[in-house]
Amino acid sequence: MSQPDKEDELAGTEQPFVAHLMELRDRLLYCVYGIAAAVILLAIWPGPSGLIDFIARPIQAHLPPGTHLIATGVFSPVFVPLKVLLLVAVLVVLPWLMYQLWAFVAPGLYSHEKKFALPLIIFGSFLAYCGIGFVQFFVLDRMFSFIQSFAPPSVQATPDIASYVEAILSLYLAFGLAFQVPIVVMLLVRFEMVTVEKLKEFRGYFIVVAFVVAAVVTPPDVISQLALAVPMCILYEVGIVASRWFVKASRAPGEEPGTADKPSS
Repeated sequence: MSQPDKEDELAGTEQPFVAHLMELRDRLLYCVYGIAAAVILLAIWPGPSGLIDFIARPIQAHLPPGTHLIATGVFSPVFVPLKVLLLVAVLVVLPWLMYQLWAFVAPGLYSHEKKFALPLIIFGSFLAYCGIGFVQFFVLDRMFSFIQSFAPPSVQATPDIASYVEAILSLYLAFGLAFQVPIVVMLLVRFEMVTVEKLKEFRGYFIVVAFVVAAVVTPPDVISQLALAVPMCILYEVGIVASRWFVKASRAPGEEPGTADKPSS
């Protein structure tokens, strides 16, 4: 005999549209305040020049002695450091930005959903940092070593700082997003869009997808493509393993498998 449905804990919590807009405005302002504070602190130390010197270390190590990055654009010496400063500020406060997103949607979540939403945000931010750190401390050094090995002795490599920063930022973004694979896998399983068994069957296809994605979003060198595709495959396996635990830990009291997000009759 079926048990009577419990009262919906979100019943009566609906807010008017204007209240949602005001809440969204406040959360966006908090995001702006966080970014502005990070920009001010980073401008004081290490400063825009220090940030440029830091991200330029991987390629600088493979340039001929006495060679430096050049600025061919008229405004590049000003705009490029400011662009890097703003990006690093956003990365520094990424957990704060994700928290504001969570705080905006939290009133519409059930208690068991709130329990796993915040850990997912923290885990996702951590994975993004891992992806960016992987680029800075592992991929770039080997990628530039591979690229510079093709330069003939009669050609002196003097990369433009604007194009270099653009390439680095695209790699940061690509790896930061690619490292979210476990989060995507766990959510797909949690909301029963796919099963763990199907994910295992799809493993071979995912390997092909990972290498195709790596070939599209990375420079045309084998090092960076392998450096993106291989971690994606490993993180896919991590997501499969973690999804079993995640489904059990995030299930509502009394919720049976196969009933996720289905309205009670």
